Amino acid sequence: MAERVDCTECKESLYGQKYILKEKRLYCIKCYEALFSSSCEVCQKVIGCTSKDLSYKDRHWHSECFLCNKCSRSLLEQPFATKDDLLMCIECYSNEYSAKCHACLKTIMPGSKKMEHKGNSWHENCLTCNHCQQPIGTRSFVQKDGNNYCVPCYEKQFALQCVYCKKPITAGGVNYHEQPWHKECFVCTGCKQQLVGQRFTSRNNFAYCFNCFCNLFAKKCASCTSPIGGFGGSKYILFEQRQWHSDCFNCKRCCVSLVGRGFLTCKDDILCPDCGKDI
Repeated sequence: MAERVDCTECKESLYGQKYILKEKRLYCIKCYEALFSSSCEVCQKVIGCTSKDLSYKDRHWHSECFLCNKCSRSLLEQPFATKDDLLMCIECYSNEYSAKCHACLKTIMPGSKKMEHKGNSWHENCLTCNHCQQPIGTRSFVQKDGNNYCVPCYEKQFALQCVYCKKPITAGGVNYHEQPWHKECFVCTGCKQQLVGQRFTSRNNFAYCFNCFCNLFAKKCASCTSPIGGFGGSKYILFEQRQWHSDCFNCKRCCVSLVGRGFLTCKDDILCPDCGKDI
């Protein structure tokens, strides 16, 4: 007489019935599906032993329920994407969420090469120079009035030429005396340091930084021999075509300040009344 074989869960005899072996244990179909089968994400019904169970990220579907949420096309053996837990075929996903080409307004499909600039996207072959019509690719370009130009075409069409080096100015120019300069070309005539962002002045149409202008053209103090200069003017004393810093206008002997006081002269020296009384 054959040994009795029962379902591990319900203890019913499996003689003459279909059963499933799992981890060396036998289950009738009903118990196996109740214990181990998953429910379909779409129809919420159990995915039985005789049905194909399709799974993705711990979610399960009947093969007939595994469809695009937008067009209801079967996703079996097809690439797909998800958005907010919804399944979509690549075409629907791209039409719904992928970037649109700024030129042709068509969807840029996933996997296609995409060019981006300032929030806009293009197909690789749609990003072209408005003048020469050649694809820009990874080259630098300039936007003007909503159009894109490769750098050579932009320079030929629109760019100003630097007064100093005669080369086109594509960015970061300076306008001085109604003439365009590159920032790096707008330098002090004396020391050649860039003048952008610092005080400067000009003489005979040449630009000078503060230090060079003072050293080259400013009057020298009769006492310390340093330049008397400054935009807005340093305080100075003028007497008989000689100049002094106000801090340097002191008695030659006792060094008391003579600003606002009477003084005497002896040869080229300036003296206070006390020091000059014996002259």
